[in-house]
Amino acid sequence: MSTPPVTLMVARRVAEGRYEDLIAWLREGEQLATDFPGYLGSGVLAPPPNDDEFQIIFRFADEKTLHAWEFSASRSAWLARGNGLFQQPHEHRVSGIDGWFGPALAQRPPRWKQAVAIWLAFFPVSLAFNLLFGHWLGELGLVPRVLLSTLALTPLMVYLFIPLSTHLLASWLHPKPAPQSVAAPPVGTR
Repeated sequence: MSTPPVTLMVARRVAEGRYEDLIAWLREGEQLATDFPGYLGSGVLAPPPNDDEFQIIFRFADEKTLHAWEFSASRSAWLARGNGLFQQPHEHRVSGIDGWFGPALAQRPPRWKQAVAIWLAFFPVSLAFNLLFGHWLGELGLVPRVLLSTLALTPLMVYLFIPLSTHLLASWLHPKPAPQSVAAPPVGTR
């Protein structure tokens, strides 16, 4: 039985005045990871307007290959070079599609919201793909056409567009509970 790929999701808040330095450092980390066996891809999601938290995603073939990268001397040196560029770091790892919607079942949105987030990522990318390549694919039979389009779109969706969609829709997928109001005691009671 094969083990599922593992995704390490890291959040970093940029330190005051260090935006460009943090971007260069993040790109260096992505490049560093490409040298390790089992590396499947990575990405950096910039924060939405009026926020300063970057989401960094590293994906490896399995827990063993992620562990080798995580505890490597080159990654340790890279992390040391990042001192002072960010504040409030936190990270977690997930397997499969769990990472798109939250690390624990209690934190995941309802399935219908997950489906909407995936569709909102898939529709425009699929439409653009068909507009760009549809005239070439149209000459193929159904099976080769679907094979080529899914081979091209699946990695884009898994590593870039679905994480981007869920990041952009985070406040809708994970709404903050309304503050509880506390009723004042009746007059004349203690």
